[in-house]
Amino acid sequence: MRRLRVLHRTVYVYSDVVNSSYGRAYLTPREFPGQRLLSHDIRVDPVPSDRSVGTDVYGNTTLYFHVTAEHRRLEVTGESLVEITPPSAPDDQPAWEQARPTSENGPLAVEFTLDLTPPEIIPEVAAYAAETFPPGRPLLDAIKELTARINTDFTYESGSTTVSTRVADVFADRRGVCQDFARLAIACLRSQGLAARYVSGYLATDPPPGKERMVGADATHAWAAVWLPGGHGADGEPGHWIGFDPTNNQFVDDRYVTVGWGRDYADVPPLRGIIYTDAKKSTIAVSVDVAPVED
Repeated sequence: MRRLRVLHRTVYVYSDVVNSSYGRAYLTPREFPGQRLLSHDIRVDPVPSDRSVGTDVYGNTTLYFHVTAEHRRLEVTGESLVEITPPSAPDDQPAWEQARPTSENGPLAVEFTLDLTPPEIIPEVAAYAAETFPPGRPLLDAIKELTARINTDFTYESGSTTVSTRVADVFADRRGVCQDFARLAIACLRSQGLAARYVSGYLATDPPPGKERMVGADATHAWAAVWLPGGHGADGEPGHWIGFDPTNNQFVDDRYVTVGWGRDYADVPPLRGIIYTDAKKSTIAVSVDVAPVED
């Protein structure tokens, strides 16, 4: 069991006065077996004139806020304390063909087999995935290989893509960031009829030996999860989900803090919003720190 404190700060600076700012934030870690939210707070400066907390269709917690005071700087800070228990390996794993959900064995998982609009499952991605999924292969063995292949075949390069970059472009350029690799893995699994979801959160990184942790050096992270039949998940749905991280070539463990999940990045961005201003320029600075907490 591990306790982690997450501090996620986002600062927007505008070249002119902003008269009104609407925001929606996915900064609240989820609660489910294996992850417990011990404390949480989101601070917005300037103080919003209106704010409310709700739950989206996937059970993620989302904060809405409206700042009406004139401002040139907006700061949103989420601070959380979570307790993580390492996930246990499944008792057995089916052949991957048997993990395709149906309306009988996994009705809520079926949605996660569907392609997006515009489509992400291009022929090249389907062919790439098919190499890892020969008939009868155990599902998690295939997932382990796919994770390793993406990690080897694609180069992590910060700034090489944006949140709107298509999977087809990532596949062609062979470079991207964690969000891109998670989305590529998801497209691969869906091309085989498997259910895969996008997971947004944080990863506690360990410093090199003899070095201290650098506050703010961590970043938001993204990974994927695949659905397996059998048992029941955190939401009572038949089956359960196994997280895996192509960026770091591993299955999810107790260093991962889950904030939200959905079909794609667009379902759970950390922050999105609309502003009313004559400003021609703006900057954004994001710092994330994930630190272990002693009992």
